[in-house]
Amino acid sequence: MSAEPPPIWASLPLPTLLIDARSRIRQANPAAEIFLNASARALADQPVFDRLAIDAPVEEALARVRANHAALNINDVDVTTGERPPVQCTIHLAPLQDDPGAILMILSPRELADRLGRSRGARTAARSAIGMAEMLAHEIKNPLAGISGAAQLLSMNLAPEDRELADLIVEETRRIVKLLEQVEQFGNLRPPECRPVNLHDALDRARRSALVGFAAHMTITQDYDPSLPPTFADADQLQQVFLNLIRNAAEACKAGGTIRLRSFYDHSLRIRGKDGALAALPLTVEIIDDGPGIPPDLAANIFQPFVSGRENGTGLGLALVSKIVTDHGGWITVESTPGRTLFRVSLPMAPRELKKEAN
Repeated sequence: MSAEPPPIWASLPLPTLLIDARSRIRQANPAAEIFLNASARALADQPVFDRLAIDAPVEEALARVRANHAALNINDVDVTTGERPPVQCTIHLAPLQDDPGAILMILSPRELADRLGRSRGARTAARSAIGMAEMLAHEIKNPLAGISGAAQLLSMNLAPEDRELADLIVEETRRIVKLLEQVEQFGNLRPPECRPVNLHDALDRARRSALVGFAAHMTITQDYDPSLPPTFADADQLQQVFLNLIRNAAEACKAGGTIRLRSFYDHSLRIRGKDGALAALPLTVEIIDDGPGIPPDLAANIFQPFVSGRENGTGLGLALVSKIVTDHGGWITVESTPGRTLFRVSLPMAPRELKKEAN
């Protein structure tokens, strides 16, 4: 971007900052001036983290955007200027192709009304929608069972050419029941029963299950750090997280694609927990595929219920993953470009006195 911003810069409705390679503010649009309560002139050359307090590892995210030359979204984090209550935002980070090290930071506030209500309202609406869907799922499954049973009885006395139609009814009702069970599963997820868990055991169980089923057409490679200590998690729910992420990758890829499972220790990642204290999330798992990538208009909301980029998708798989990871005090992010999509799950270590239980 040139020293003189283009006319569209002033028209952007969201607070937008152009950050240089030193993470200092080079330009701020009018929406950012309002958000930060400062003029663009006053903000120029200021360290961005002197002006914004962000409850997420954004410095690490900036480094990854610069290293990978790929955009990154950070969903639902508290952002404050120190002069106002925190506002929950989605942060979009995108590198400038012709300006090494420069990054466009767009803040998308998630709150409405008193500037704190949008996210809360969205979450309430999502919970209401899930509750309604769960109730409908329960009510619809009973008549579907009757329809399937009736179709099976009818097929016994039909000619072969008509039996095909009856079999289609049975097949479609079973498919709908399966989708309804996903809705019920999302609404009925129990609280995690945490204990020390070896991450690689959960990953291997998910990998083996995938390779004999939905990922039989894929190559799944492993790049594990064998020195990782155990995490503190519900083993069944953790396996479900990895299985859902591998399934998502397999469905996105063509036959013959590759999914890479990677684990490593990241001592720099810390987030603020519900009690306000900073919590370390050093245990990191990445699921990487070489599929077409997530459409940009979906990437920011990919973990929201009922958001799906696939035809006939329920939009509950990744929402369930996000819910489980959050319930474990963890952190999940996604980076996606055509040919490479990476889901990163960061989890806490098991308490020192419990680690020996996982060995």
